[in-house]
Amino acid sequence: MSRYRLEIRVTPRPGILDPQGKAIHHALHSLGWAEVDDVRVGKAIHLELDADSADAARADAEAMCRKLLANPVTEDFEVYQVEEAAG
Repeated sequence: MSRYRLEIRVTPRPGILDPQGKAIHHALHSLGWAEVDDVRVGKAIHLELDADSADAARADAEAMCRKLLANPVTEDFEVYQVEEAAG
């Protein structure tokens, strides 16, 4: 069994109101960055877990997202950077 590092990014689904994203969007415009078209605010979750393979680590992380880490009604998630941790 090996240890894997993963990053999970959880973001609001398209069409779901994102008040933080809107506030940042308006602030960026008022500071002179009018070229910014849209801002969505989410969360990043960093995990280290033991698994038999990178595929198993990814599958575990996706199961965690479906059960706890992301709200399936309002949020989408992506699992990134599946890599074996040193040690």
